[in-house]
Amino acid sequence: MNLNTTDWLIILGFFVILISIGIYASRSAGKGYNEFFLSGRNMPWWLLGVSMVATTFSCDTPNLVTDIVRQNGVAGNWLWWAFLLTGMLTVFIYAKLWNRSKVLTDLEFYEIRYSGRMAAFLRGFRAIYLGAFFNIMVIASVSIALIKISGVMLGWSPSQTLIIASVIVVFYSALGGLKSILYTDFFQFSLAMAGAIGAAIILVNQETGSLSALLSNPVVSQKLDLIPKQSNTDLFLSLLIIPLAVQWWSVWYPGAEPGGGGYIAQRMLSAKNEKNAMGATMLFNFFHYALRPWPWIIVGLLSLIVFPDIASLQAAFPHIDPQYIKHDLAYPAMLTLLPHGFLGLVVASLIAAFMSTTASQLNWGSSYIVNDFYVRFLRPNATQKQQVVAGRITTVALMFFAILLALVLQNALQAFHILLQIGAGTGLIYILRWFWWRINAFTELAGMLVSFLVAIVFLMLERFMGYAPGETFKIIVGVGITTIAWLAVTFLTPADDKEVLRSFYKKIRPGGPGWKKVIDDATAEGIVLEKNSHLKWDVPTGILCMLLGSVAVYSFLFAIGEWIYGNMGLTILLGLISLVSVFVLSRTWKKLRMD
Repeated sequence: MNLNTTDWLIILGFFVILISIGIYASRSAGKGYNEFFLSGRNMPWWLLGVSMVATTFSCDTPNLVTDIVRQNGVAGNWLWWAFLLTGMLTVFIYAKLWNRSKVLTDLEFYEIRYSGRMAAFLRGFRAIYLGAFFNIMVIASVSIALIKISGVMLGWSPSQTLIIASVIVVFYSALGGLKSILYTDFFQFSLAMAGAIGAAIILVNQETGSLSALLSNPVVSQKLDLIPKQSNTDLFLSLLIIPLAVQWWSVWYPGAEPGGGGYIAQRMLSAKNEKNAMGATMLFNFFHYALRPWPWIIVGLLSLIVFPDIASLQAAFPHIDPQYIKHDLAYPAMLTLLPHGFLGLVVASLIAAFMSTTASQLNWGSSYIVNDFYVRFLRPNATQKQQVVAGRITTVALMFFAILLALVLQNALQAFHILLQIGAGTGLIYILRWFWWRINAFTELAGMLVSFLVAIVFLMLERFMGYAPGETFKIIVGVGITTIAWLAVTFLTPADDKEVLRSFYKKIRPGGPGWKKVIDDATAEGIVLEKNSHLKWDVPTGILCMLLGSVAVYSFLFAIGEWIYGNMGLTILLGLISLVSVFVLSRTWKKLRMD
């Protein structure tokens, strides 16, 4: 497909704005580590919240949603909708704790929470494991989508696509640091949403004439359920019950880490204060789950009419490498039907989505490698400028290896399931480590290694023996084995040094029965850990807020869906439930303890 002059001018204008923002932000980014990786810790909630959602809104996300809708219908999105519970838990319980910690990265947490050489080892190991291996996997999965989009819409080869895109994204992320990324995220998210909504409206009117005609089509009508049918037991269990009952709290996944972490934690650490950290995370969850999915879902449903199967995609795009022709290719395939002018805007918006995620992943990953490995173990006396230079070099290296991996993977859903499996069973550790003194560094290392080994075993069984159990079975087995392993290791290894535990408690003030032994032992020695002992433990209130917030967002999400479907009665009912939940939440939220 060829873009015309107008399309290319729009795309060129987009790149000029991005580079200008990077140059502007670079004036302060080079001053030191805090500026480059945390924007001076003075960012407002609205900018951080938009940045969080922009980071999770990559060009692979609409492809992933399209893949899910084509194979399992709208209800298939419960695979990731269930993570709203994780997000709300972070909002009302963990956001303020992260901001209170004042660490430079969330991996620095290990040496304020755990003691001994194992704490230092875990920090360095996680820096490489997450900052390099896991981070490269995420960037590679995002890059797959860009390869498919550029192949369909521009006719570029995979290598040509990745070289051009990586040069630009590395330039502005390495130049301006996190501040550049926050500013560009705001611009890119606005552009990406405009492109997604506009594309859905234009394509529906162009291909079916109206939304009602689309929804009444026999191919589409069977895909519209918001909740999987109980009659289909396998899908009901795998798409709804397991995600809501097990997955959200037990699986570590980038952007939906139980207890917060990764680039979400980085944004919370960059906030002005605890209230801004909570507000940013709340805004992220509302945008991420309630507002964003529907334009992609509509295009995914429409693609079932235009490109009903893989064969039709292969026939339409014979120049695309067959390894990339999966159901997720249907989204960029649909975009080729857009008129010139708007086509340029949509291409720019998808490039924006790719760059916002990739830039954040690069900055976050390099912060781990620089702060938690290079400075901590190799060069403790490195100056602020040397740390920034190391961060920029690391940014380039991470992008290089991500490109190599991207040329091997095939589709977004494949990468999604691989990441879920690798993190299966570790989530509960990250939830409990703030509130149970007995968890130690050995616990985390055991959980991480066992979950990874289980994922490798399943991969090997499938690759070399042809044994391919369902994703539900693999998640349940992975969670079960990993949880048993880390619990056993917790009780078989010594507890952390009491002075480290007391220091952590005084700094974070988590409260709760999980720290009773530490508090009682300190009291017996005449040491007071809680100066404001009259303040009640507010985790139960936080859990109530989590539930209210989840009801509000889910109700709003489904209200939009029912409005699209033309069911006004349900739209009004769900809208009222959402409003009532928000009202009660606003009253309950005020009861939380905050500095």
